[in-house]
Amino acid sequence: QVQLVESGGGLVQPGGSLRLSCAASGFTFSIYAMSWYRQAPGKERELVAVISYAGRNTNYAHSVKGRFTISRDNAKNTVYLQMNSLKPEDTAVYYCNVVIDSRYSWGQGTQVTVSS
Repeated sequence: QVQLVESGGGLVQPGGSLRLSCAASGFTFSIYAMSWYRQAPGKERELVAVISYAGRNTNYAHSVKGRFTISRDNAKNTVYLQMNSLKPEDTAVYYCNVVIDSRYSWGQGTQVTVSS
């Protein structure tokens, strides 16, 4: 079955950086687009970034454009989210996502807290 395992979250000061990773298994990783979502306390889950199956195309939420970079390594079945210039409003649980046959699969999430 599909398994997504996120890692790399933590506590960081405003202006700092973090790199999230998502290790995927149970499906043919290289033929599916992958996404990162986040959910802050009391808010709905929102799409942060998407990357195409080969990594040639990416899209970002307006709020993170120019600060976050999504990438993937199909040889390692892993998708990354490099987060720079972090702000307190980036605080959330970050989730990796894949959609296969209209079914959404999620990891357990990794907490990112931006605070001084």
